[in-house]
Amino acid sequence: MAAVTLWIASLCRPDPGYGGWAFVRRLDGVTGAAALKGAAGGERRASGARMSLAALTEALESLSDLPADASVTLRFVDPDLAGQLVAADGDYATAEPEVWAAARAAVAARPVLDLVPAAPADPASGFLLAWAEFGLDTSKSRGSFKAALPKPNLMKFPG
Repeated sequence: MAAVTLWIASLCRPDPGYGGWAFVRRLDGVTGAAALKGAAGGERRASGARMSLAALTEALESLSDLPADASVTLRFVDPDLAGQLVAADGDYATAEPEVWAAARAAVAARPVLDLVPAAPADPASGFLLAWAEFGLDTSKSRGSFKAALPKPNLMKFPG
């Protein structure tokens, strides 16, 4: 069975305000550039919940080339995310119903999903938060966008 680790991070300043998100995906047991994939994005007039759910959805959608039963470990910086995912009517569900529904569908499509909080001081978290900051800054000038992380940058991922 295939195994993959995802890291996600997001931020929003102010909340609501400009937001950014980023994810990195690493195929376990594979080395080099083929093992890594990632993207970053951002939006204007977003909430922190929206950015966290967008990072989650984008990361899980990046697994479309893997079997549904692939083992997925999701490392996330948002301290509230895991609790929100198990609450059918939590704050994220009521604040961002559209993005919430997409995130829940993406989670439901992955039966082998292990949620692991990531420490903000972890180097992988710092890498992703920097890209989420890039997403936030870029959304200020361009509006909503999404872009793949360049391979040379991905090769520096500390995860």
